[in-house]
Amino acid sequence: MTPAAGLLENRWDDAYAASLDEPGKLLYRSNLLGADKRITNYGGGNTSAKVEEIDPLTGKPVKVLWVKGSGGDVGTIKLDGFATLYQDKLDSLKTLYKGVEDEDRMVGFLPHCTFNLNSRAASIDTPLHGFVPFTHVDHMHPDAIIAIAASKNSRELTREIFGDEIGWLPWRRPGFQLGLDLEAFVKANPQAKGVVLESHGLFTWANDAKACYLLTLDIINRAIAWFGEKTAGKTIFGGARVESLPAAERRSIAARLMPEIRGRIGKQERKLGAFDDQPAVLEFVNSHDLVSLGALGTSCPDHFLRTKIRPLILDFDPAHPDVDAVAAGLDAALDAYRADYQRYYDTCRHDNSPAMRDPNPVIFLIPGVGMISFARDRATARIAGEFYVNAINVMRGASTVSDYQGLPEQEAFDIEYWLLEEAKLQRMPKPKSLAGRVAFVTGGAGGIGRATATRLIGEGACVVLADIDQTALDEAVADFGKRFGPDSVSGVLLDVTKEDNVVSAFAEACASFGGIDILVSNAGIASSAPIEATELSMWNRNMDILATGYFLVSREAFKLFRRQSLGGNVVFVASKNGLASSPNAAAYCTAKAAEIHLARCLALEGAEAGIRVNTVNPDAVLRGSKIWNGEWREQRAASSKIEIDELEEHYRKRSMLKLNVFPEDVAETIYFLASDLSAKSTGNVFNVDAGNAVSFPR
Repeated sequence: MTPAAGLLENRWDDAYAASLDEPGKLLYRSNLLGADKRITNYGGGNTSAKVEEIDPLTGKPVKVLWVKGSGGDVGTIKLDGFATLYQDKLDSLKTLYKGVEDEDRMVGFLPHCTFNLNSRAASIDTPLHGFVPFTHVDHMHPDAIIAIAASKNSRELTREIFGDEIGWLPWRRPGFQLGLDLEAFVKANPQAKGVVLESHGLFTWANDAKACYLLTLDIINRAIAWFGEKTAGKTIFGGARVESLPAAERRSIAARLMPEIRGRIGKQERKLGAFDDQPAVLEFVNSHDLVSLGALGTSCPDHFLRTKIRPLILDFDPAHPDVDAVAAGLDAALDAYRADYQRYYDTCRHDNSPAMRDPNPVIFLIPGVGMISFARDRATARIAGEFYVNAINVMRGASTVSDYQGLPEQEAFDIEYWLLEEAKLQRMPKPKSLAGRVAFVTGGAGGIGRATATRLIGEGACVVLADIDQTALDEAVADFGKRFGPDSVSGVLLDVTKEDNVVSAFAEACASFGGIDILVSNAGIASSAPIEATELSMWNRNMDILATGYFLVSREAFKLFRRQSLGGNVVFVASKNGLASSPNAAAYCTAKAAEIHLARCLALEGAEAGIRVNTVNPDAVLRGSKIWNGEWREQRAASSKIEIDELEEHYRKRSMLKLNVFPEDVAETIYFLASDLSAKSTGNVFNVDAGNAVSFPR
């Protein structure tokens, strides 16, 4: 049966579930729940099952708690993402517990309960699942439930909606004591099927995997339906104060502001951005209550751990859109935010609190435009925005039926700067060499461009693939998205000879990632003809693409680099023919020589701003090249008086090192020049030609 509008759909497949064992059903249930952000967001919530297993030491059956491991995501988790613990050992920890001041010490005992040498670390939520005396337990963060939990009279609302079927517990930081609280609640309320945790989320339980799944959906759907009935016809967020700008203008303003913000918050650590102007966001940022609700901060711990306790609201009037004024006011706005964050830290810190972390905002709200989020990588920035949308939904519901209340600052601080949270941050892997950086690669869908994108993404960069071939571009973006994740890549159709197209392509890159750090100017063609047979159209086409095109993308990159004030890297992909003349290729060789000299000029201009410009000169890179798939291959074979299929071997033998040059070889040099490995190099020409004496640059 199709659910009513806005309600969650039962997606349980009995036939499929019948083929699964209990851990398999737990995984199935988890993935179903995590697939819908109305149930829980990325990384939020957890699930568990108590399963009878054979103890590898005794050969006897024992009860084992399977529970989502630390840092996992229920929507994408695999079986190896679950921690497994002896239930009896977990229960025995109760005898060691000395009270709430003992919370952190208890986490250290969890590894001693590990079943079957499972290396997956148990999370701090493990006791919350282990001490509930039911086989299956779901802990979710549904917007509709948190809207109840974050209301001033959340206990009364919980009883009004669910009666005694779902209980209520006051706010407590997740950990051992909350697990004991849940256990005590279940014993005292045997009729209850779950509990709402104030300012936190929902717990539900059952002795069957499907029953637990259906119960979780039912409770959330009842909350959704209740809010739908109670909010129908009511003014939301105090009504609209401003109107949204048209979609194209919203994105254009975001593209203009994101590099300005990025440059100001990315001095110590590069940040990547995401833009969101979905209806829920616009309803909030356009409202009368934006400032008052935004100041209250988020409620659910998962929300503010991702978004910081509150956003920065930019002073912008969409009726009189002055983007330059907003950009000019960013320094003062950010200084005020940082000062308030310092106050928050100083007021709430403990003697053993970790040092203050980055005081810059994560969420930026712009009336009439939408929301911008920044983090150390694009996926984290996007997810932070998704969490704030959850927070908006919570504020929408709570403020309509009651008074919304954020988590008190001290409680928020105690989670944000929890020593266990700090330890988890310290265990995170070291960032890759290009983490936080964005590369714009022209000719990105073909041989050298595609190999370069692969190399840069592999080192943590995000890449904008720019190409004139829409089919090849779509295929490349899909391939990279599948291999590296959709947050790592975007594509833009680009003709480098068209000024307006270049400007709009860079703006789209800014709206996608927040800015640009690396330009790889690689788009190219090739032609061959004796000078007397070289038509003006051929000459102009070489100059348009290889000289003017390189000028246009470099000019736009320089403008952006200067706005960000974070330095920058430009790598030109020229050619051996830019240094060594070739017969029957005057147009191509001259245009390539212009590229090399343009790079030298730009190196002079960019040095004072930390913008480095270097050139790579490949030679005879046939594999994967669209240039070499056309007439150029035939023309160069004819020029050398050999057969077409002899060309690659001809170039190998011609080289000093007797080696072929492949796209990956050029990409490796481009990576070197784009990374901090070459931080003290600019204005250089690097040949990747297997050795060719006539093209030695000096």
